[in-house]
Amino acid sequence: MAVNLVNVENVSKVYGTRALLDGVSLGVSEGDRIGVVGRNGDGKTTLIRMLAKLEEADSGRVTHSGGLRLGVLTQHDSLDPEATVRHEVIGDMADHEWAGDAKVRDVLTGLFGGLDLPGFPKGLDTVIGPLSGGERRRIALAKLLIEEQDLIVLDEPTNHLDVEGIAWLARHLRERRSALVCVTHDRWFLDQVCTRMWDVQRGTVYEYEGGYSDYVFARAERERIAASEEAKRQNLVRKELAWLRRGAPARTSKPRFRVEAANELIKDVPPPRDSSELMRFASSRLGKTVFDLEDVTVQAGPKVLLKHVTWQLGPGDRIGLVGVNGAGKTSLLRALTEAARSEGEVQPAGGRIRVGKTVKLAYLSQEVAELDPTWRVLQAVQQVRERVDLGKGREMTAGQLCETFGFNKEKQWTPVGDLSGGERRRLQLLRLLMDEPNVLFLDEPTNDLDIETLTQLEDLLDGWPGSMIVISHDRYFIERTTDRVFALLGDGTLRMLPRGIDEYLERRKRMEEAAAASVPAARTEQATPGTSGKPEKSAADLRAAKKELQKIERQLDRISEKETELHARIAEHATDFAKVAELDAELRTLAGQREELEMRWLELAEEV
Repeated sequence: MAVNLVNVENVSKVYGTRALLDGVSLGVSEGDRIGVVGRNGDGKTTLIRMLAKLEEADSGRVTHSGGLRLGVLTQHDSLDPEATVRHEVIGDMADHEWAGDAKVRDVLTGLFGGLDLPGFPKGLDTVIGPLSGGERRRIALAKLLIEEQDLIVLDEPTNHLDVEGIAWLARHLRERRSALVCVTHDRWFLDQVCTRMWDVQRGTVYEYEGGYSDYVFARAERERIAASEEAKRQNLVRKELAWLRRGAPARTSKPRFRVEAANELIKDVPPPRDSSELMRFASSRLGKTVFDLEDVTVQAGPKVLLKHVTWQLGPGDRIGLVGVNGAGKTSLLRALTEAARSEGEVQPAGGRIRVGKTVKLAYLSQEVAELDPTWRVLQAVQQVRERVDLGKGREMTAGQLCETFGFNKEKQWTPVGDLSGGERRRLQLLRLLMDEPNVLFLDEPTNDLDIETLTQLEDLLDGWPGSMIVISHDRYFIERTTDRVFALLGDGTLRMLPRGIDEYLERRKRMEEAAAASVPAARTEQATPGTSGKPEKSAADLRAAKKELQKIERQLDRISEKETELHARIAEHATDFAKVAELDAELRTLAGQREELEMRWLELAEEV
């Protein structure tokens, strides 16, 4: 029987005249992995702060088991700005001690990309004071994960992590023995890590079994029973449920209510997007050309991020853009934006960007635009336009769109200066959509948005007829709102990934393995006397190398498919030892071929 770690008994908390939590009773036991969801301002952070005894309840009590080892990651770190990363994360451990500890190595590599902390000016000996908020947050997370705890409480742990970092963190938390309570808006992460969900709504906490997908099913059933209460909210939940059932049924491993009820609930719900209709509408608004890139090179200062890229963004294209930090995702959007706003006059370092004559671009950057703090929310939206056409015959007033994004009639009269960071982000999105753009660039649009607002945004984008590029570490949002995924792999190229983010993670892993294997060879080369730098490649050689790269990638994809098929056949013939041995030999041959191809891929990637 699992040992109880924390008990929350009849806890209430009031701010001003509003009851954030009203008589809430909950428990956390050994092995629990709990995700906390709810709208911004409904009390998620307050709940976990009281759970960790960082904040007192107005009534009720919170009790911890004796000797509980508790680790907490808050949204504001308590790191010493005068200290080094080494002092905060490693402490007094000698180099041979921490370097010999598999967990320490795993945490440093997973969160920072290597034991030498690439990207930090002096590695582990970098002073914390001048570092950015994102870097400080990764340091605080590393410090927490290296220690041993019975219970970990995390508030938005995926903020400032890229797709690979989030995938690593999910794996790490699944393998830990510690219990976990986590607030996050990253729905893929919730599905990967959590086995229970707490939904904080209007002073009450609803408990659900399973990850985020199971929670969507169960919440849809609860709201079906109480359909007359909130018809509008229920329709959105039904739509997301339909997408989960049709688009990715494997997401849910443990549905906790009748699947027949779910199917009955969504039988009349159409697919989220009618892609062909949206494409036709987008073509009529945009014409044939949106953005054409011909042999484009993008630089950030002296650093070349993209080399000789030829690519096209067409009418109605919905593109997800992923890549390692510093690969040039934001720089690419900025180059496209500068070309559009200057009507083609401002061009990148090399090549040319052609912009369609009818392009009306809206760019949501990572920085929240400053508005007059004395303006009211509704006034800030009406400054752009009174009414907006959202496509498919949907027209909304400024007030109606405000309500869709969580600004009720009372909140619409709140001064902008009194809004939280998440509410300002929502307002920034609102103002962009009110301007009726036909091309949208969204750079980390999910930052500071709660899950309910994300669902509303996804619903709006489902019917939005235009071209769109989304940069996000939130893979659920990318998979939900875009049709194709392109990757910047850090080698100066832009590649389409037919299998999306899973393929991106596989490619990155292969590249890292190939790079690690090539280090000894590179060192031997450097030690050989008389070696000199590589000669410059001709244009014809570069084109040939690029063609060979693409051919190798196709071969690697085919090998991956064959390996999957062989694993399935081995499982099928598990009791036939002779057959298993034969299939295993085939598998080893494929592994050898894959290794050779990866090495050749790495050589070519360095040339181009």
